[in-house]
Amino acid sequence: MGGKNKIEILLQLQRALWRRRISSSTSSISLRRVFPPENPNHKNNNISGVYGFRFLGVNKAAHFLHSLAAPDRIFTGSNDDQDKQSAADVHNILKNHRGSLPEEIDRILDKCGIVLTEAVVLEVVNRNRSDWKPAHILSRLIRNQSVNLSSSSVYNEILDVLGKMRRFEEFHQVFDEMSKRGDGLLLVDEKTYEVLLNRYAAAHKVDEAVEVYERRREFGIEDDLVAFHKLLLWLCRYKHVEFAETLHCSRRREFGCEIKAMNIILNGWCVLGNVHEAKRVWRDIVASKCRPDVVSYGTMINALTKKGKLGKAMELYRAMWETGRDPDVKICNNVIDALCFKKRIPEAIEVFKEMSERGCSPNVATYNSLLKHLCKIRRTEKVWELVEEMEEKGGKCSPNDVTFGYLLKYSQKAKDAEAVLARMVRNRCEMTSDLYNLVFRLYVQWDDEERAREVWSEMERSGLGPDQRTYTVRVHGLHTKGKVAEALRCYQEMMSRGMVPEPRTDMLLNQSKAKPKEEESNSTREEAEID
Repeated sequence: MGGKNKIEILLQLQRALWRRRISSSTSSISLRRVFPPENPNHKNNNISGVYGFRFLGVNKAAHFLHSLAAPDRIFTGSNDDQDKQSAADVHNILKNHRGSLPEEIDRILDKCGIVLTEAVVLEVVNRNRSDWKPAHILSRLIRNQSVNLSSSSVYNEILDVLGKMRRFEEFHQVFDEMSKRGDGLLLVDEKTYEVLLNRYAAAHKVDEAVEVYERRREFGIEDDLVAFHKLLLWLCRYKHVEFAETLHCSRRREFGCEIKAMNIILNGWCVLGNVHEAKRVWRDIVASKCRPDVVSYGTMINALTKKGKLGKAMELYRAMWETGRDPDVKICNNVIDALCFKKRIPEAIEVFKEMSERGCSPNVATYNSLLKHLCKIRRTEKVWELVEEMEEKGGKCSPNDVTFGYLLKYSQKAKDAEAVLARMVRNRCEMTSDLYNLVFRLYVQWDDEERAREVWSEMERSGLGPDQRTYTVRVHGLHTKGKVAEALRCYQEMMSRGMVPEPRTDMLLNQSKAKPKEEESNSTREEAEID
């Protein structure tokens, strides 16, 4: 064997050892901080070992579908497998070297023989959606390594994470870098436009959102009306409805009387729960040249049902069938949900049958509306009958994460939750951050520390958490058990990740901090009185 080949093999072995060492030594650091082992002989079991469910008389090992293989596994398969392996390694490196400069991270990646690609970066960003720091470091590494990008997807995802965490200084840095990138590819596109509008509106930076609209040509958007609709949509979504309506009125000469824009404003008032203003806009639509369409009716029915005005909503619903504006499945679902909420379940089932007879096929949301309320009143037999019907129909009626969320929410014991999770696996329904948080909360409520630990670990592996909700449940769970010191440590870790705690969590821990001081003060006073 030649000397050159020997050196090459040695280098490959050295890199493999680095990767193995970094992956294996860091994968459980965060977990150990939040869940300190109570027993020195405690062993962390794989999630698949925890969930051995008995379902329909058969033992099944239920694996969460988002699970990735252990980081030290050697992949010899497709590029996708290799990308996931590299992403797992990069994720662990960033977690273990959180305070390091990008240049230092760069050197570690080089020692491990990890080359950043578009797919790897995208995977790592998606695994850290509740943490701004990895996203920002990755943007610097992309620039330092001149990573070849085929589209704007990576930068858009990084911007979305930074905006979500309100890190606008870094947000602007990344956007400037994205705009100046000189490889001949126009990275700023329509999706970037949406990300900027969304995150500025969410942070109540209304002027900045309007400024982005004024610069729409830079994002390659030629249709002014489409860009304007998106601006109104994001403003209304984050409760700036009055501003959006004023803006719409000021541009009416430019765009004319246009039903889609008016529907966005109508929906904005409805979402705010202001039926008085919604009715005013509805009257404006009826009086204008653009007549109300199915969307207008659906929006108004939704607003009325949410305010408990079911009689008026049913009048509009019936009027739609009579005037030939056949309600779509979304409107029928809304009516069914409202009837169920008012405990008028037999009427809801009648609407369910009627819509099928009139050619409006139900979908998974229709079934979910019925299931939500049937679960609440413990009509277990009817619930499983509908679930089986959904499984038989398949397609757009197949049970989804929302379906299993309702079934889990009303589980009374660990055995019930296990049965639901096993059925979920059978239906090839993937876990979501909502479901992970729900399962975690259930195990905390049931005081099942071991399974709560496994769910936390699985969330880390999947990249779907832990997020602010998970930490909140953990902090409150520890506090309830009287483990105030652990609760404070968990709270501090949440803060270090840039997560904003709920006011109730702040209040709870401030009271806990104040109590020892109060006791100390009382003790000092008593000693002074004795002296």
